[in-house]
Amino acid sequence: MIEQRAAALERQLDAERSSSHQTTAAAAAAAARQQYSSSGATAASAAAVTTSSSASGARGQVSVRFFEKRRRKAWLSRGDEEVCWECWTVKVTVAEPRTESERSKVRRAMEQTLLTTAMKIVTFANTHKDHIPPITTQGGNPFPCKISIEQKESTGWASRMRIY
Repeated sequence: MIEQRAAALERQLDAERSSSHQTTAAAAAAAARQQYSSSGATAASAAAVTTSSSASGARGQVSVRFFEKRRRKAWLSRGDEEVCWECWTVKVTVAEPRTESERSKVRRAMEQTLLTTAMKIVTFANTHKDHIPPITTQGGNPFPCKISIEQKESTGWASRMRIY
């Protein structure tokens, strides 16, 4: 039953991904012309596995944002500002398995789904490089990034994934 639910979720996500990819690609092209680009803010989204259709899995999303530092010139102040040029959002649903055997199946399915999604993100990012800003610093990390975890419910799905 877990495999069937995982397959159904994957089909649903592929449908969402293909429809959001078309609109996001058009938005990214327009944004690239404005020197602020986002090549796939929600172009890739993934979900883990729920144990049954009536089970209430905790939902949330993990966002990874990449920034570039730009000089800000104003009348009274000078400094750097961080401008987001790419954002990836991965939608996550965490299941609560009832038995130990279900737990291992859910964990394997979740790992596989997240790995597949991460590889799709990497593949997409490697094929669309025209929006990446030039490296202007000699520092170790020219593009700082921020990872944020947003919970849709107050059930603490991040603790279930053992993130915190």
